[in-house]
Amino acid sequence: MIKCGIIGLGKMGISHYAIINAHPDVSLIAVCDTSGLILNGLNKYNEVQTFKDYRKMIDKCNLDCVIIATPTSSHAKIIQYAMEHNIHVFVEKPFCFNLEDGRDLTNLALQRNLVNQVGYHNRFIGVFQETRKLLDQGAIGDVYNFTAEAYGQVVLKQKNSTWRMKRSEGGGCLYDYASHVIDLVNYLIGPPEEVCGTVLKSIFSRDVADAVYSTFLYNNGKSGRLAVNWSDKTYRKMSTQITVYGTTGKIIADRQECRIYLWNADGFGKLKQGWNILYTTDLTKPVWFYLRGEEYSAQIDYFVKRVKSNESENINSFASALRTDITVDLLLNDAGKRNFSHG
Repeated sequence: MIKCGIIGLGKMGISHYAIINAHPDVSLIAVCDTSGLILNGLNKYNEVQTFKDYRKMIDKCNLDCVIIATPTSSHAKIIQYAMEHNIHVFVEKPFCFNLEDGRDLTNLALQRNLVNQVGYHNRFIGVFQETRKLLDQGAIGDVYNFTAEAYGQVVLKQKNSTWRMKRSEGGGCLYDYASHVIDLVNYLIGPPEEVCGTVLKSIFSRDVADAVYSTFLYNNGKSGRLAVNWSDKTYRKMSTQITVYGTTGKIIADRQECRIYLWNADGFGKLKQGWNILYTTDLTKPVWFYLRGEEYSAQIDYFVKRVKSNESENINSFASALRTDITVDLLLNDAGKRNFSHG
């Protein structure tokens, strides 16, 4: 059995707790959080060891791996401490605020041959995996443009800031929401060489952007549009969609389905000329434990399998997450400011 610990028991930490605790190949040994209320509840109803200091947990528990779900500002120091103790790491997105920290940790994971994964769960959604396959096969010819969008109702009024809404801790919509879409673009299309026309729009928040808009540019002539808004009340929950235009077709993909229009379907199996629809129910592999969506369990199972086999390379590594952080940095620099103002 793989011995695992969890650091951070907020919304995502609790989700990871439920998923990893149900995994047949994992023994959840310890958890760490600063909330005495949460730890007291776990002490009362579970046998898991509890800590307020992640260093004490790591020093004492002889763990094989940790799941880190703390505010982004604390990621770098916790990851470093864990890897210096030869512990495999799964960390929630985004990876790091500071690019130098990201580079150093990527190199450290490589040097120590440790499994390293970041929680960009879109890469484990069947529809987006199928979209990647179709693009790699050239189903719509040469890609020349795309639109990548995400909308949801996270911040709908001015209120006291949580850590997610503070630039120094969570980074607002850009880091906490748009990073998912940026990582999906990197996965399907590739990282842009340049960005332009970036707008970081504060709607209700004081310190961060609530909406992000930009144009991505590529050396081969491709371009794309990014549009993300977490202050859109017309969406019940986060809705992510990417539309990709190619010289011989078009793909529209979201969590639920992949719609493909082909000018010519020769050589593409069951796909026909014109419109095709592939549904997530047909593309999603079953998981042993369902919570919020199969992708959340699938990414944890993927991590566990990598730890068991000691395969440090994976599709959601520190290196790939660093490329997403680099794109975020391009957006910040293009916007010409790091402190957001009301508009």
